[in-house]
Amino acid sequence: MIPSEARSFQHRAEADRLRAAVESGGTAVLTQVLTGMGGVGKTQLAADYARAAWDDDGLDVLVWVTASAQSSVVSAYAQAGVELCRADPEDPEQAAKQFLAWLTPKPEQRPCRWLIVLDDIADPSDLIVHSNAPGNRYSLWPPASPHGRTLLTTRRRDAALFGDGRRRIEVGLFTPDESVAYLTAALNAHGRTEPADQLTTLAADLGHLPLALAQAAAYLIDSGEAAATYRSLLADRATKLTDLAPDALPDEQATALAAAWSLSIDRADILRPAGLARPMLHLAALLDANGIPQSVLTSEPARIHLAAHRTTTGPTPQPAPVSCSDAVRALRALDRLSLIDHQPDTPHQAVRVHQLIQRATREDYTPHQHDHAAHTAADALAAVWPKTERDTALAQALRTNTDALIRHAGDGLYRPDTHTVLYRLGRSLGESGQVTAAIDHFDHLAASARSRLGPDHPDTLTARGNLATWRGESGDVAGAVQAFAELLADMVRVLGPDHLHTLTTRHNLAAMRGEAGDVAGAAQAFADLLADRMRVLGPDHPDTFAARGNLAAMRGESGDVAGAVQAFAELLADIVRLLGPDHLHTLTTRHNLAAMRGEAGDAAGAAQAFADLLADMVRLLGPDHPDTLAARSSLAAWRGRAGDAVGAAQALADLLANRMRVLGPDHPDILTARHDVAAMRGEAGDAAGAAQALADLLADMVRLLGPDHPDTLAARSSLAAWRGRAGDAVGAVQAFADLLADMVRVLGPDHPDTLTSRGNLAAMRGTAGDAAGAAQAFAELLADIVRVLGPDHPHTLTTRHNLATWRGRAGDAAGAAQACADLLASRMRVLGPDHPDTLTSRGNLAAWRGEAGDAVGAVQAFAELLADMVRVLGPDHPHTLTTRHNLATWWGEAWDAARAAQTLAD
Repeated sequence: MIPSEARSFQHRAEADRLRAAVESGGTAVLTQVLTGMGGVGKTQLAADYARAAWDDDGLDVLVWVTASAQSSVVSAYAQAGVELCRADPEDPEQAAKQFLAWLTPKPEQRPCRWLIVLDDIADPSDLIVHSNAPGNRYSLWPPASPHGRTLLTTRRRDAALFGDGRRRIEVGLFTPDESVAYLTAALNAHGRTEPADQLTTLAADLGHLPLALAQAAAYLIDSGEAAATYRSLLADRATKLTDLAPDALPDEQATALAAAWSLSIDRADILRPAGLARPMLHLAALLDANGIPQSVLTSEPARIHLAAHRTTTGPTPQPAPVSCSDAVRALRALDRLSLIDHQPDTPHQAVRVHQLIQRATREDYTPHQHDHAAHTAADALAAVWPKTERDTALAQALRTNTDALIRHAGDGLYRPDTHTVLYRLGRSLGESGQVTAAIDHFDHLAASARSRLGPDHPDTLTARGNLATWRGESGDVAGAVQAFAELLADMVRVLGPDHLHTLTTRHNLAAMRGEAGDVAGAAQAFADLLADRMRVLGPDHPDTFAARGNLAAMRGESGDVAGAVQAFAELLADIVRLLGPDHLHTLTTRHNLAAMRGEAGDAAGAAQAFADLLADMVRLLGPDHPDTLAARSSLAAWRGRAGDAVGAAQALADLLANRMRVLGPDHPDILTARHDVAAMRGEAGDAAGAAQALADLLADMVRLLGPDHPDTLAARSSLAAWRGRAGDAVGAVQAFADLLADMVRVLGPDHPDTLTSRGNLAAMRGTAGDAAGAAQAFAELLADIVRVLGPDHPHTLTTRHNLATWRGRAGDAAGAAQACADLLASRMRVLGPDHPDTLTSRGNLAAWRGEAGDAVGAVQAFAELLADMVRVLGPDHPHTLTTRHNLATWWGEAWDAARAAQTLAD
């Protein structure tokens, strides 16, 4: 009997495909197979097609077979044979064969137009009968006939069901519009109305599964409850699907929602490799319904789980190992029964599972099974999560699956301790640029660990440390310093002063103090930490090396660049001795040493060191490793500072393209790379292009990082500077003034970046024509910089240089010359005679001596400087060429016009 039409039956695209019984090439389709997961409405579509065929096409014979077992098919065929062919009812098999023979077209016989519907084929083998009698194997497939049609419905996707002219029609879920239309019609038929937004969200909560929508509508009608109440029950973990079934199933349904897939799971579990489908579904039920990377479900933890929980009958044997291919075949078995969608042709061979199948599976767990499966899923995610996330799509999929696991696992990921995958998720969020999301995650993780494990549990303290770290990365450096200081006090109280975690927290606090501008305090903290790590861990422990490296960096930041170079060189020798030349820590130390060499004045040496380092990084880490990309960026930057701004700009542009490919457009490293490219375009002579690129970058930085992030503020500073250099000095002054107000608000008046902004504003005021105002601003700034950074800090010396310059441009050439002479003495003492800044001071002193009236003395000073410039920087460096230009100018001022002309010609 054809099932009755469901109440509020929805006409769907699949119905139109069924009726289009001719392929595009003109060939008639004799057999069609409706396949899809349980509950999508295959039977109703088949029934609608059958009724229409009987009413409209003038069929002679229509046989509807409930084909869930072979015996049911044989019985239905036998009954038809008895009624149509006068077959013997006492011999069902013979009667069935007689009916199939009758359907076969015969010459010179009036055509019989027939439709056979085989509803709910559970196993393709059910359509082949194997009898004990010799040669008595026969097919239950209706014969091919130009006058007959066959329609199957099944959850199976086995290849045996398709081919030979059979058309496969996948039946999916309702569309959102179809779902709402169905619910509206079903409720309206009983005088019920619900807000459209509630029906829309209810349909989404039920995954647009027709069976679930039908039973939900019946529940609402029977109970009188509102859709919002039903949604609350559905969201309540304590409510099971069985609790949400109506008292009487609608539309002649035989199965409640919770049991809709039980037979499919049983059948999948007997497919080879037997017994693995059910435990595989147990894992998939805890992960993201919209896409689980195959590698997660075939990982070693997942395979151990499959082996330990293989479904067996009789005595339980020793668990046999499960291979990767066995795990894939288990996924294929689930796919064949439409319990999952396994997509092996996608980049990560994604596995999709309907959310209600997941829920029904989870509700079968015992508490012990639930916790074990949750831990296994977490282990599987952690096992495949790469340390370096080159594949951003995979990283996003792993994050999404971990989020799903957190929702489903409850307390399971906190017993006995916090699972490591929860920390990995937070780091992945931050490293991918989602810093705010990382903060929110670690804030929630710290609160969860505190409530479940206690405030002094090591996992709670670790979560707090991660939270502080990402607060600093977000730009809230002062908040991070405070958080690390509070954490350190608890670490000392709980773990003791010499515990590794306590020492690590001291390390992080010191680093964050440096980021907050307290370079001297950070250097002292690292010196104290180094002494304790030497005592507790010994001189050769990696953490001791890390403290030495950070101390060296802070020495450089505080102005002792030569001392920092020496410290990094000594550290590198020790790291090579203990770890070897190819260890990652060795490469990192070489990177830091090269950068500090550049800061000490040897830009060409830094560029060469980075070139050598880059070759080794490509060999050891590959061209796309983040550290390799960072080395390429540093190499380009130091090439620019060594005089090749055009080559550096091109190298940075090429690097940006590579980083975009590896990291995606919104990664923080991409924003930094775009900043570097824009700045180097300016240095290469395209000031207007640099300003435009920085304006575009600033908009993205505000969108991604927020207006107060330190990188956003740095981009605003660069944009203002290049606007000024492109000719808009007045606009640049206003931009620097606006930026300074925000710097004071966000970072405080004494932060090094705030002081730098004051210097930039002062310089741009001078460029805009107010030389006296610039000199006054620099004088005021100098007093604060000496107070905050000390008299020998590089920023202090630079401020003295700028003050001298603007005093001279304001008309006090003699005062400028004297200030330059005093500054030169300080730079000789602090930086040495060959540092580029020392050479620059010599040039400024020579120029201001000339401006003060001593043209001959200026010629002599520039001539001596030129010889040193050629020796230190080379004859083609821009600074060398500028010095030759200045020498020619002062030859002219000293009344030797012919010498000046020849020098300029050269």
